[in-house]
Amino acid sequence: MNAFSRRGACPALGKPMQTGDGLLVRLNPVAGGLSPKSLIGLCESALRHGNGIMEVTARGSLQIRGLTPASARRLAAEVDALGIAVRTGVPVETGPLAGLDPQEIADPRPLAERIRAAIDEAGLVQWLGPKVSVVVDGGGQLTMDAVTADVRLTAIRTDAGVRWLVAVAGDRQYTTPLVMVEEDAARDIAVAILRMVAEKGREAHGRDLSEKQLTSLAGWHSFAPPSVLSGRTEGGAKERRPIGIFALTSADTALGIGLPFGSMPADKIIDLAQSALALGVTEIRLAPSRGLLFLGQPAAANQSLQQAAATLGFVTDPSDPRTRIAACPGAPACASGRIATRDIAETIAAENHDLLDSSLTLHISGCAKGCAHPGPATLTLVGGENGAGLVVNGTAKALPAGYRPGYDAARGISRVAAALRSARLRGETAACLARLGVAGITEAYRQE
Repeated sequence: MNAFSRRGACPALGKPMQTGDGLLVRLNPVAGGLSPKSLIGLCESALRHGNGIMEVTARGSLQIRGLTPASARRLAAEVDALGIAVRTGVPVETGPLAGLDPQEIADPRPLAERIRAAIDEAGLVQWLGPKVSVVVDGGGQLTMDAVTADVRLTAIRTDAGVRWLVAVAGDRQYTTPLVMVEEDAARDIAVAILRMVAEKGREAHGRDLSEKQLTSLAGWHSFAPPSVLSGRTEGGAKERRPIGIFALTSADTALGIGLPFGSMPADKIIDLAQSALALGVTEIRLAPSRGLLFLGQPAAANQSLQQAAATLGFVTDPSDPRTRIAACPGAPACASGRIATRDIAETIAAENHDLLDSSLTLHISGCAKGCAHPGPATLTLVGGENGAGLVVNGTAKALPAGYRPGYDAARGISRVAAALRSARLRGETAACLARLGVAGITEAYRQE
């Protein structure tokens, strides 16, 4: 483990990435989840070898921060000693309730395994960039709609049975649908897409494929009605957050609990896992949108586990205002961070929760990379040389419309919230912000 990832790559367990608080590693268990004892052991290892900060990412990966070159090697050895097998190669991701969800259209795991095997057989791993990924979404209560991927395969129920909609580049809303086919063809087309990406080099992604290439891929026999394959997919990337109680195909339930802004001290995760173990939990799964799913416990134990989580500071209510904010680690955790994103986010959530409804997205980014929310947001605070810039209806990479000191950014959002309260109609947020316009919002943000 002598090589470190360059920034922008994926910091795998065997190739950590340098950040502002040391090295960072990311891992995904092959089994999909961990036993409570394994998670406790992993957290204890993170406390011994890192800074004790654990994260679950928007894609459902587990991150451990604050490592050194030597401690990263010791962590990897202890993960192996715990018997935790982690995924390597091209990520082929399925939903956190795959195979357990009574509402899913199809179990995506067999197709995902066939795609992984085909990628290995074709020798594509060495030719693809570290962030190239595939999503296989069987539908159900916790979809993968909001997870971006270079190749998307989505189960669709048709009169002829289940078919797989193959699309390229983006989340469910912003993707280019190609063709709807049976499982065998879906696997073959997915691998064909990855071959085309690999031919363009390790910096390439699905979005880099030409119209001619997309047309050739769409030439496969299609069972899709025209409304499905024309333009962008319909319905948007609407997702149910992995927080609350979810019915399973058995008589059991899964309990979802969120990490505020995707981050929690390892000792608090240990406390929660110990409570889960005592209440009969047998498996804890990582979930996209920064959550943990607890499985195996009797339904009667869910309330006690929720109460334990709430006491420790976890998110147990899907309407919690903290779920409406995307915030990267920021300063001082990340070397690129120019503002203390998590402190700003906590203050905004506590003081302006009425601003944070389902119609608004708030992104707080330590720098212009926008790691926590690559897409556009209603409001984005981004750290830079001039302090905390405000971007309206854009990404962290956009030129901010106005600035104020980073330490005072939360007060700027409070000024926007005050302008909103005085101008909006009942139950209205995003529409009122649209009426205020960029100039009005920026003026409020800069107000002393």
